[in-house]
Amino acid sequence: MTKTIIFDLGAVLIDWNPHYLYRKIFKEEAEMLYFLENICTPEWNEEQDGGRSLQEATDILVAQYPEQEENIKAFYGRWEEMLGGAVEGTVEIFKELKESGKYNIYALTNWSAETWPIAVERFDFLNWFDGVVVSGTEKDRKPFDSFYHTLLKRYDVHPSEAIFIDDNLRNVKAAEKLGIASVHFTSPEKLRKALEEKSIL
Repeated sequence: MTKTIIFDLGAVLIDWNPHYLYRKIFKEEAEMLYFLENICTPEWNEEQDGGRSLQEATDILVAQYPEQEENIKAFYGRWEEMLGGAVEGTVEIFKELKESGKYNIYALTNWSAETWPIAVERFDFLNWFDGVVVSGTEKDRKPFDSFYHTLLKRYDVHPSEAIFIDDNLRNVKAAEKLGIASVHFTSPEKLRKALEEKSIL
């Protein structure tokens, strides 16, 4: 029986995308894509999610790519411009689950501890969770088993009684390996259907 719902945040409940910022900076789409695939890469960003400071991360890249200094510094200097808003369809699902009173609802998110307060200030629904585990604060992150275990132990969650929702298939597979039933998020509509099929909604 499902007692706990665990949400990822980025691209599930919060529309965060570096393209929103860098489309303002680069005139050509190809230039922007090259920059985000080869310089300010997802792998580089994940190190900040895992606890590395924004300053150290920026300094590392500026030393490697001095000709891109201004664009590199924009990543965190203008980070708020990457926030597109709430994913309203998922927020509505979250609201229904919360109001049902049937579930404990937590967030397990890869997010820098330094940018996290910006999100909390902007999105009221982050206060609806019964608990939030932020990778940058824990200095650990998905898909490492230890990060999932932090949430399970802290909130006394049994894996067999939980459902995990994440847009990253790598993270979904890591949760499933630990015995947590999971939904690979692709859209609010498909999430709703998956939860209905599991008799959660």
